[in-house]
Amino acid sequence: MRPHFFTIYVFLFLAFSFTAYSQNVKLINIDQLNERIKSGKDSTYVVNFWATWCAPCIKELPHFEELGAEYKSDKLVVLLISVDFKSKLSSAVVPFVKKKNLKSEVFLLNESSPQEYIDRIDPSWSGSIPATIFIRGDKRKFVESEFTYEHLLTEYKKL
Repeated sequence: MRPHFFTIYVFLFLAFSFTAYSQNVKLINIDQLNERIKSGKDSTYVVNFWATWCAPCIKELPHFEELGAEYKSDKLVVLLISVDFKSKLSSAVVPFVKKKNLKSEVFLLNESSPQEYIDRIDPSWSGSIPATIFIRGDKRKFVESEFTYEHLLTEYKKL
């Protein structure tokens, strides 16, 4: 009887451990994103807009992960905002995030009008991705291009 109890205990422990470490992708709208950034005034934010179908976005995601891990002690927060359709949350975005084992906070943008949210994020944004905003206090810099790690690090350090 005792070995059976032990097996169940180990199974439950492992099941809950893996779910605890799996990445949770939440919906976020622009107001919530702005509030999230505003509430962390001591932090620097690097907010990357990407999609699962965007090859340059996928190519640069490891650079954001590396930057976030390397400069975490500097109170750097990397937010990865997917612009995939909301209907793709369970079928594409969550599996992608798990497969890539992303550690940064990942959100799916929950906005219905692309032109409205594009203009609210940055009036100069054409709407193409990848696109990134660097924010430290009142300083903001918007970049609409793919990053190498060196270029990403340079932009982060310029703030």
